[in-house]
Amino acid sequence: MAEHAPLSPMLVTDSPEEKFREFLEIRGEKLTEPRRILIRHIFDSHKHFDADELVADLRASARKVSRSTVYRTLRLLVEAGLLRELRLTNRTAYEHDYGYPSHDHLHCTECNRVVEFNNDEIRKIRETVSLEHGFRAEGHRFMITGICPTCSRARSPRRRLDLI
Repeated sequence: MAEHAPLSPMLVTDSPEEKFREFLEIRGEKLTEPRRILIRHIFDSHKHFDADELVADLRASARKVSRSTVYRTLRLLVEAGLLRELRLTNRTAYEHDYGYPSHDHLHCTECNRVVEFNNDEIRKIRETVSLEHGFRAEGHRFMITGICPTCSRARSPRRRLDLI
């Protein structure tokens, strides 16, 4: 499988931090310093991560945010539409939702690698099926699970079940 360039962010008028502040104000909450640290750290790079990886990244960069604040803030960021939750085989990962185009995923069940891809045919099918049912589609989630090329090469070719 060829490596594909990561998705490029879309041009948005408000920063994720501004959007989150607005979401919190509507709820009567404040953008505290730990929440500010989290949102800046999360949106500083585009990658898939789980809560434990985020906690480890924060510790490695000497940023002080409690584990409970990380978990609560991730839930809020999903509610605010800034992050999307991906339920993988053995973990829940997060990715940017705000400021990134609609896309789908490949998930390696061996190494947990997640690859993003765009495919117009999938979007056409979504629209056709929605139209047939009088449904107004707002989005979709499509994830192909399997084994990535690296993990496939690492497997022993002598295993009979792998040949089926």
